[in-house]
Amino acid sequence: MTPTACRTLLVAVLGAIALPALAQQRNELAGEWTVDLRPTPQAPAYHKPMTIAVAADGTLTGAFYEHPIDLGRAGATNGRPCFSFRTQDASGPYQTSSCLVGDHIEGQTWSEGRRFVLTWQATRTRK
Repeated sequence: MTPTACRTLLVAVLGAIALPALAQQRNELAGEWTVDLRPTPQAPAYHKPMTIAVAADGTLTGAFYEHPIDLGRAGATNGRPCFSFRTQDASGPYQTSSCLVGDHIEGQTWSEGRRFVLTWQATRTRK
């Protein structure tokens, strides 16, 4: 078997494993969430909305911090659904990655333009 054929087979096998897991768990991600973006645990709550939809192929769409999600992808491995996406404002792109942990989402966002990384949590507002 050629190296290209091996890679193609591996991608197909991994996809066959990951997509059913994602299909079972994508509804757990979908919906409206309230994200607490406080910079420290002692800071006052700083809430922003996040809306998530996950297609059967793992494409993730919606909005985060009142900006459309771009290039979003979701996957489910090790028993939990996770996702990543990009948003953008006048300062530049933001890269976000997150995982569902129990009944909430734990995430982190990196702002390229403002040069910070912020960890955050989100609670479900509505399915």
